[in-house]
Amino acid sequence: MARYTGPKTKIARRFNEPIFGPSKALTKKAYPPGQHGRGRRKKQSEYAIQLMEKQKVKYMYGMLEKQFENLFHKAAAAPGITGDNLLAMLESRLDNTVYRLGIAPTRRAARQLVLHKHITVNGEIVNIASYKLRAGDIVAVREKSKSLEAITTSLSARNARAFSWLEWDGKDMVGKFLNAPSRELIPETITEQLIVELYSK
Repeated sequence: MARYTGPKTKIARRFNEPIFGPSKALTKKAYPPGQHGRGRRKKQSEYAIQLMEKQKVKYMYGMLEKQFENLFHKAAAAPGITGDNLLAMLESRLDNTVYRLGIAPTRRAARQLVLHKHITVNGEIVNIASYKLRAGDIVAVREKSKSLEAITTSLSARNARAFSWLEWDGKDMVGKFLNAPSRELIPETITEQLIVELYSK
């Protein structure tokens, strides 16, 4: 499947956020990329602000335009607040959950582990990064992949962060997706209402 393969640092600097993981460039060059990055820029329109927020979230979760749009329409059709639904659906993706569990250092690395069949869901290998997890699903590292350097390195560097919608057993490398998180539990700086307004035009 197609995915973004362009310069990661440039994207991070555009939004001034570590979209693809920690980046030294954000402190060394704390201004947007390009010829006029340091210069004075005109005030952004409402549409431009909304578009930037949508692009930021799209890059953050590693999704393409059509894929993101389809997910938004599903969120809009579901009962409840559209913005909250959208973020809950994004957090329910398998690649995102692998990242949240600490099995991979970034979402992009988590996507690669899933695509290369290193991850199982309820005992079965799943190689679809966008696979939607349901409450109670068991996400684990495949038995043959437990000694994989990329996984062991990520888990050894795993900090004390814990997410209330996930459970993790480090000994067996098994996690449990308890439920889709509510908005206030998601740590990323996202103004989802701007995305809703953009698609509502």
